[in-house]
Amino acid sequence: MALDHYVSQVHLKNFYSPAMDGLMYAIRKSDLKRFPTKSQDVCRIEEGSTNAYLTKDRAVEEFLKDVEPRYNASVAKLRENKMDQEAIASLAGFAAYIVACSPTAMRLHSGPLKAQLEATAAILDNQGAIPQAPEILGGKSITELLADGTVKFTVDPKYPQAIAIANILHHTAVFGNSPWEILHNGENESPFFTSDYPAAIEAFDINTPINRIVPLAPDIAVRIKPDINLSGVKPDITFAKFNATHRYLRRSEVLEINRLLVRCAEDMIFFRDDGDWIEDFVAKNRRYRIEPVTHKLPHGSGHVLVSTHRILAQPEQTK
Repeated sequence: MALDHYVSQVHLKNFYSPAMDGLMYAIRKSDLKRFPTKSQDVCRIEEGSTNAYLTKDRAVEEFLKDVEPRYNASVAKLRENKMDQEAIASLAGFAAYIVACSPTAMRLHSGPLKAQLEATAAILDNQGAIPQAPEILGGKSITELLADGTVKFTVDPKYPQAIAIANILHHTAVFGNSPWEILHNGENESPFFTSDYPAAIEAFDINTPINRIVPLAPDIAVRIKPDINLSGVKPDITFAKFNATHRYLRRSEVLEINRLLVRCAEDMIFFRDDGDWIEDFVAKNRRYRIEPVTHKLPHGSGHVLVSTHRILAQPEQTK
């Protein structure tokens, strides 16, 4: 069975520590355990890229062949402000794969599908199309059973992953044709982190696309501001609309980005340089993660579901 990395090893190796030979530092949000690790030992799942819903169940691996081998050269071009079509495709493709196909993405994209199932059940219930439950379940309606948790919908996370893989070129084209801010980090004491979901979000309102902040190396990241006008447009992989500005960050801005990266990580954070401050920093932000949020908006005689993502505090775990 294939052991697939959902965060590429070539990306993670950029965060290897000069103080350790072929290792980087890691810390888990769940228990604050710190440990050294190699890229090949983390962010991997057996058959993670295999998807039986697709005709070609390993299709995304073909896509990654044009992304990962060019990653380091593309980051170098970004530093030098010499971006070309190949470099944009590699870095936008890296971001698209994380946002569309990683385990966090599968969890997030399952949420809207579950909300659609619940909304459909409510409509059918109102129409009398679903009979009442048997007496053993209290003779309740499906709406009542869903509300009290007796009945729950589950979504196979491989299904939204299949949809995302089928649309991976569209995601790449949107990212590559949207405005970028190239974020330079000159703070030697506070290099960028990365994580098991290196695509932190900046959310504003339901009418505004979510910004993605993607760390590429300890000294450089990108803020991608998806252009809403590219939704539904034929993918342009020449990236004719690509444009980027450079920003050189203050220490406070670097810390804010690292704060978002910690909060948006599923569990593991990786970093190049060890520091006494890191454990406390992670501890203060460990109780957050990205969650799917669905808003039910009135429309005519019914409702429209609008799904998005937000960084939300998680309840404390009780023993």
